[in-house]
Amino acid sequence: MKAVAQRLAGTLVVAFIVLVTGCGSSRVVLPFALDLTALTPPRDPAGFTSNEDAVRGIAAIMGRELGLPLPARFTVFIYSGRAGFERGLVEDAHVAPMRAAELSEFAVGIGKRRLLLLNDEGSTARGREWLRLIAHELAHVSQIEMAEGEGRAEQWLAEGMAEWVAFAVLERLSLDTIANRRAVATRGIRNHAALVAARLDLETLGNPRGFTVRHLREGSLPTYQLAFLMADYLITRDGFERVVEYFRSCERRRDRYANFRDTFGQGLEDFEQEVLAHLKRVVR
Repeated sequence: MKAVAQRLAGTLVVAFIVLVTGCGSSRVVLPFALDLTALTPPRDPAGFTSNEDAVRGIAAIMGRELGLPLPARFTVFIYSGRAGFERGLVEDAHVAPMRAAELSEFAVGIGKRRLLLLNDEGSTARGREWLRLIAHELAHVSQIEMAEGEGRAEQWLAEGMAEWVAFAVLERLSLDTIANRRAVATRGIRNHAALVAARLDLETLGNPRGFTVRHLREGSLPTYQLAFLMADYLITRDGFERVVEYFRSCERRRDRYANFRDTFGQGLEDFEQEVLAHLKRVVR
């Protein structure tokens, strides 16, 4: 009984609901109330016997070890297939139907304001890529909480930082390392169109629609790898705490260019030239 009480003190799962929404598909709703100070960051995913455990453990790592703020309450929706995921984007996240259809074509997870929507596609609570997906989208929930709204930060940095956080979580669970993912990403972007053209175009990559268009045109994996490497460069150069402060600045002022300049000490155009030179060096 004491163990149960201690567990509930760390995370209270208010409800567990499974709704059948169509032939062969289901929707699981997990509302969470978190007290991060009462959670112990896990070191082994073997203890994850359910998706609740996985979300709770990842939240503990993000909040206690990476210093990322998370909302005290948020809801996780898990769908068993693409059709259910698309329907959930419309009904649960209030995404426009056309946008939901587009997103469900390539995305298996979406983080919104205090909402996490995931398409499990048969994944298990201990699978490495499933845990990476949860961490990536939970990082978006944190970013949106800091900025107090969606789409206020540079999209390439939001995606790149979410990937960095996901890899940091996997590293703490002894499932992967940031260094390994950095090496894989470096190989993956060697022939990326942006490097070949010597123009990253952060103006386009900085807004959600432009980022979507770019990765649909140039490939999802290399575009996310490019975003990760740019965020990784910024984190290595200025520190993870500075990147967190950048997202906080997006709540105080809605000027994407000024927020970047004031946080990192240079404008987007200057950073683009600097990081482009860095990427050219590392892919050789």
